[in-house]
Amino acid sequence: MYKTKIVWFVSMFIAALWCWVITPPVHSMDGSLKSRLLSYGGKSYTGTQNASYLTYDLALREYMVDRIKKRFGVALDPKIYSGFDLLEIESLFKCKKSDEPFDKFLKMFPKYP
Repeated sequence: MYKTKIVWFVSMFIAALWCWVITPPVHSMDGSLKSRLLSYGGKSYTGTQNASYLTYDLALREYMVDRIKKRFGVALDPKIYSGFDLLEIESLFKCKKSDEPFDKFLKMFPKYP
């Protein structure tokens, strides 16, 4: 009887520990770019002139510019490119050859004033 309780307790402890290990980290709302961007997840917008969409696009631009700067060392202005253009630019930078210049890819995207 006593052994059964110990086995049950140990198995429950291991199960709880396993759930704790595989649980994804909770994103903090500390104001970082990533947490600001994640707050827009799953939302729908009525159009590109929607105020909520414009704040989402600005957060996406800032996040992508920061990520491109860290990964590739290329400083881009978030006011010049749209958020989705920056996503495409990053994917092209990942695929470029080491001897190709970054400017070659940036010429493919229209610049917004």
